[in-house]
Amino acid sequence: MEKNQELAHYQQLVAQLPQLRQEIGKVIVGQQQALNEMLIALLAGGHCLLEGVPGLAKTLMVKTTAEALAMDFKRIQFTPDLMPGDIVGTEILEEDHETGRKFFKFNQGPLFAHVVLADEINRTPPKTQAALLEAMQEGRVTYAGVDYPLPRPFFIIATQNPIEQAGTYPLPEAQLDRFLLYIKLNYPSETEELQVLRSTTGTNRPVLNTVLSDEQILDLQRLTRQVHISDELLGAINRLVRATRPEGTPSDFVKQWCDWGAGPRAGQALVLCAKANAVLHERFAVVPDDIRALAFPVLRHRIALNFKAEAEGITPDRVIEALVKEMKL
Repeated sequence: MEKNQELAHYQQLVAQLPQLRQEIGKVIVGQQQALNEMLIALLAGGHCLLEGVPGLAKTLMVKTTAEALAMDFKRIQFTPDLMPGDIVGTEILEEDHETGRKFFKFNQGPLFAHVVLADEINRTPPKTQAALLEAMQEGRVTYAGVDYPLPRPFFIIATQNPIEQAGTYPLPEAQLDRFLLYIKLNYPSETEELQVLRSTTGTNRPVLNTVLSDEQILDLQRLTRQVHISDELLGAINRLVRATRPEGTPSDFVKQWCDWGAGPRAGQALVLCAKANAVLHERFAVVPDDIRALAFPVLRHRIALNFKAEAEGITPDRVIEALVKEMKL
């Protein structure tokens, strides 16, 4: 593909992103920030953790997005008795009817889909959580010494409920770091909630049009990595990430409130997400607004607060807000 043709192809794909949001908006009322962040994670080739109280349409948002993207969708309900084989797959004994020879065949689990919803991930034991996170990191599943590649693009959205901790297994901080973004859903506004009541209690069901295919998403992911970011903004991201670490930071409040801060993976995530945000807004270069918009979902699960901060009601978002203000981003 020639350079001019390639540019025209990318421009055509980017021009379809507003249409994608419009299609999802037929079903999902409001939650534009969370929806944008979810699409950013997809464009950046990462995965996201979606947190919100019950009834905020987390499952519906993910399912609707998958339908508008014309990609395979699987939902896994995580429960205390779920085993790794229930999500990854397992071998079954089969018989060749012509030869009578018996053999084991790997039967793929629900993890083998383009979009996977890991519903209530904190309700399953750590060994099952680890099986999912390994697939997120490696992009493949290993069973009985054989590697099985997962579909591409491969996008996991895990959900968790923040208000009920009984019978749950919270994800360790090191495993949280595997998620590109930690997205928080808030209650809708009064107008949006009224619209939800009006649109979901009748007989009308909106028909979604598919906007982008899996191959087109892969093209957009390649485009995202080609988006320009200046050395000045790269330096700002690097300074922001390093400023979250108690050792060596010039910020007194970080030393007072944080046990440890974000690692290099956070910097990589912030660069990629800033690029994806630029693509989502039909730009081919990163601007400071892209960094400000993504600093919170990228960093909030990568900062560990100490007991003093928790006792004072300090949240990771407050630390990030203070750092962004201090660095004049």
